[in-house]
Amino acid sequence: MAEVTSQSKNSTNRSIIIIGVLFFIFGFVTWLNSVLIPYLKTANELNNFQSYLVAFASYISYLVMAIPSAWVLKNTGFKKGMSLGLVVMAIGALVFIPAALVRNYAFFLFGLFVQGTGLALLQSAANPYITILGPIESAAKRISIMGICNKLAGALAPIVFGAILLKNMDKVEASLAGMNAVEKAAELDMLSARVISPYIIMAVILCGLAILIYYSSLPEIETDGEDDTVAAANKNKTSVLQFPNLLLGTLAMFLYVGVEVIAGDTVISYARDGQDIATNVAKFFTTYTLIAMIVGYLVGTVTIPRFISQEKAMQVSGILGIILGLAAIFTNGFISVLCVSLLGLANALVFPAIWPLALKGLGRFTKIGSSFLIMALAGGAILPLVYGWLADAFNPQQAYWIVIPSYLYIWFFAKKGHKIR
Repeated sequence: MAEVTSQSKNSTNRSIIIIGVLFFIFGFVTWLNSVLIPYLKTANELNNFQSYLVAFASYISYLVMAIPSAWVLKNTGFKKGMSLGLVVMAIGALVFIPAALVRNYAFFLFGLFVQGTGLALLQSAANPYITILGPIESAAKRISIMGICNKLAGALAPIVFGAILLKNMDKVEASLAGMNAVEKAAELDMLSARVISPYIIMAVILCGLAILIYYSSLPEIETDGEDDTVAAANKNKTSVLQFPNLLLGTLAMFLYVGVEVIAGDTVISYARDGQDIATNVAKFFTTYTLIAMIVGYLVGTVTIPRFISQEKAMQVSGILGIILGLAAIFTNGFISVLCVSLLGLANALVFPAIWPLALKGLGRFTKIGSSFLIMALAGGAILPLVYGWLADAFNPQQAYWIVIPSYLYIWFFAKKGHKIR
């Protein structure tokens, strides 16, 4: 019996490692937006609102593709679905090549949407998979481990790609001001071409990982069955819409992803355009955001559920987000920008807590319920776009008022919302 238990534990650990690699990959790809926003803003001569269509194109795919992803996973299973998601992401990366050659912003956005489609499929599989891979009480801890993988990749992405795409950007922007139309077009074409080689490499890596996942030992997990307690509670349930904790959790996820993306994807542009900080300094602020999230995840792996429940951790996160958001609005310079980066600390334990709180008790509705939460990732499309509009209408600093009611609702869901049945 002990040997069987040991084998089962080893199998679970191997599965966690494999899923951790996947979280690293889509963390790296997702957080490239923080560099792409200022890069494409210059290369395609955009305003703030237009530049944040980068986030919109990436995250709106979750809304569009979440239900189709659930259908795909039902037919392929988790493992094949993850592999397919990586292939779709590789195709999206390859779209960047013609987009760069013709310097067409719509092409870039289409490539980001295709990548987002692959990410939607990947996350539709990976998040519920890691949630139900062990006891629900420690789900936030497992997702925190995945978050460390995700945010470590996110911390590396702006450094690696920032060194390529934003190299000498201040000098390039200064020189553009003195050029005629022909010279300016040639310079912008050269700037646009910077993206080609990195995205070819990315496509190759994604295809290689897709093959590895397809032939891996990752086991399938059945979510359609229920234990006796859950089955009894759900015997009169005919629709996923009959679970208020899921619906309220979906809104919490929408707002959370919105503020998470705002914290990571706007901070470089805010430092450059809102606080006049040089690009060679500003390009590291997203890395600071992700480091803050990693610190939060590490705290979560140690303290949840041994010292603090996932609900309490989420409540603290909401309050901390409000405090840091107000500090970013009412201070200036490096301190203000740093407060935006430190929102990563407030964000860290929200995502891991929402999944188990929103999915608790769903039983046979787990897959479709997971699709609702994946659709809610579209908050990363809508809220940053609203931020960009506010930044144009007022200024980049005052636009951060959008995060305050979002964190207030996150606190409410952790305190009361998830208990409503």
